[in-house]
Amino acid sequence: MRKNYWIVLALVLVLPAMLFTVSCAKKEVMAEPEMAPEEQPMESQMDADAAEKARLEAERLQAEEAERAMMAAQQAFTSEDIYFEFDSSALLPMAQEILSQKADFMMKNPDQGVVIEGHCDERGTAAYNLALGERRADAAKAFLVNLGVDAAKINTISYGEERPVDMGHDEEAWAKNRRAHFDLQ
Repeated sequence: MRKNYWIVLALVLVLPAMLFTVSCAKKEVMAEPEMAPEEQPMESQMDADAAEKARLEAERLQAEEAERAMMAAQQAFTSEDIYFEFDSSALLPMAQEILSQKADFMMKNPDQGVVIEGHCDERGTAAYNLALGERRADAAKAFLVNLGVDAAKINTISYGEERPVDMGHDEEAWAKNRRAHFDLQ
């Protein structure tokens, strides 16, 4: 009986150990070695370089176009003055339309500041024209602020009759000189 005991014990211990070690071996998966960048075919490296150059060129052209558009918008902003009636600081409908466009520009460019210059024609005293020019600049500023432009970004100054745009002494010249001019800071 002792002999059977040892045989059973051997079978119980040895047989599972054999089955465990002799069972199906895992297949080893051979991965294809990756090529180092310097081992890549020259053609694909040249394609990558060409694609990178094309991308950089496209970005440069896009930046130049954005710069041109910004310069054009700035030029349009500063080149269009608003005009006033004789001895008045009331904004005309055309002036309100122009100021609305200027407000759009300023809202899209919140870091941009502006100086509004108030101007008058040569009629009236120098002191009166300075005060009228200030009222005109303030009227334009108030309109822009009412449209949502940050008041801290707007400065006003009056030049009165000191900086005429037209040196003539007739109604046509005076009409051109009764204005508010805008300069970007």
